[in-house]
Amino acid sequence: MFKELDPLLHSQLRLAVMSLLLSVEEADFVFLKEQTKATSGNLSVQIDKLNIAGYIEVQKTFRGKMPRTVCKITPKGINAFDTYVKNLKTYIK
Repeated sequence: MFKELDPLLHSQLRLAVMSLLLSVEEADFVFLKEQTKATSGNLSVQIDKLNIAGYIEVQKTFRGKMPRTVCKITPKGINAFDTYVKNLKTYIK
């Protein structure tokens, strides 16, 4: 009856990051930090976990002398998010 929930997405901050990335083509670290109200360290760790899982792509570049981290959701990430939402609905019916 109840479907298994992806433990990687069952974290408030990682779920928030994925939700934000679904609504934009890409987002930089500063935008994600402002929207989630997360600390830089915590957000960095959670982005790394999503990247390792293949749910997002991360590009690190420089704009002038300033580092810039840009994140983009992957097809695997979209599928995982959709499955998570579908499975979560089995708990609220």
